[in-house]
Amino acid sequence: MTENPCIIALDVESAGEARALVGRLGDAAQFYKVGMELYAAAGMEFVRELVGEGKQVFLDMKFYDIPETVKRAVAQVARSGVRLATVHGSGAVMRAAVQGRAESPLRLLAVTVLTSFDQTDLADLGYPCAVPDLVALRVRKAMEAGIDGIVCSPLEAASVRALAGPDAILVTPGVRSAGAGKGDQKRVATPAEAIRAGANHLVIGRQVTRAQDPAAELARILEEIRTGSEAYPAGA
Repeated sequence: MTENPCIIALDVESAGEARALVGRLGDAAQFYKVGMELYAAAGMEFVRELVGEGKQVFLDMKFYDIPETVKRAVAQVARSGVRLATVHGSGAVMRAAVQGRAESPLRLLAVTVLTSFDQTDLADLGYPCAVPDLVALRVRKAMEAGIDGIVCSPLEAASVRALAGPDAILVTPGVRSAGAGKGDQKRVATPAEAIRAGANHLVIGRQVTRAQDPAAELARILEEIRTGSEAYPAGA
């Protein structure tokens, strides 16, 4: 492991709380996720603030609308300096997002199946296929559309890597150290397992953000990844 693969999820209620957390983490973290809750509270102004401070931002809004709306929204994000942004794995949506991104350095990630979903949830939505089959379909469609990477469960990272190829960016939420609470995630793995399976980035939330010492907890996770990856190299 040559760089910190962790993206810290700023799943908080206000810009003030987010600033405080970023301040407590200091140089320990450089990559942050801004999702729906914080975006609703603080919007692109806070995203630009993070970028202006030299932080990398993963904007996790899961864009899903008519193609023209997605295209124009992604174009706005591309001008902000955000590094990663998510779109739903619908063909028309993904193609529109690629058009909106144009030649900017923004990288787009397709959402396959939410890590809070299991087979029962898919059945409730009317999907007759198994979770891995739907994930595989959406990965193939994403690569055909020119999407840069995939958001997937760490349990599917190895199979997604095989489908998406070595250059795809794989981001895995649903990552917890052994013994840490799963929260509302259902398809989870440890940080070391996710990296060994082929993930480039791990979204880490409550395990770090609710720790008494967030920087120390992040350091512990990084050591866990390092020792786990050395003990069990990728593909072992």
